[in-house]
Amino acid sequence: MAHSVDRRDGAPDAGETIEIGIAVDIPEPWGGMLTRRRVEAGDPRVVPAHVTLLGPTEIPMATLPSVERHLGEVAAAHLPFTLHLRGTGTFRPVTQVVFVAVAAGISECELLAAAIRAAPELHRETRFPYHPHVTVAQEVAPEALDRAYEDLADFSAMFEVEAFTLFSHSGQTRWQPRRDFQLGG
Repeated sequence: MAHSVDRRDGAPDAGETIEIGIAVDIPEPWGGMLTRRRVEAGDPRVVPAHVTLLGPTEIPMATLPSVERHLGEVAAAHLPFTLHLRGTGTFRPVTQVVFVAVAAGISECELLAAAIRAAPELHRETRFPYHPHVTVAQEVAPEALDRAYEDLADFSAMFEVEAFTLFSHSGQTRWQPRRDFQLGG
């Protein structure tokens, strides 16, 4: 079983469902800088910089323990890896998003995302194929998208990914880290 770290400050609000997401956090000093860049672009969502492995997904509260067991098994089966972020990309004109591109670690992110979604509780239809990236501007003015794209074109960061994080959202608060799952644990 993977070693995991519980990051809850308190249990989510009682109810029959909970919204979760799973991501790789971007460490400092890059995480804070990319988060600030997203805020500066005018994005109203204050979301810490991350690479999404599973986007917002609503699950029954009763399945949360089995989901956490599954995530522990996924983490144990995957080794830590190097993630290299370099340059920018965009999904325009399909969606109004500018992102920092994943230059190395793409296949590792794809394998993690697929393994995570293999749990019946986490399988969901997606509008687009999975593409690991770090969003830095979304649904803001075209000029702000252009500026983010140009300003971060030379961005580069390389670091070891040793864990992924389960986040939860009760509907009353922002996304909160719930638990870290150590890779290869």
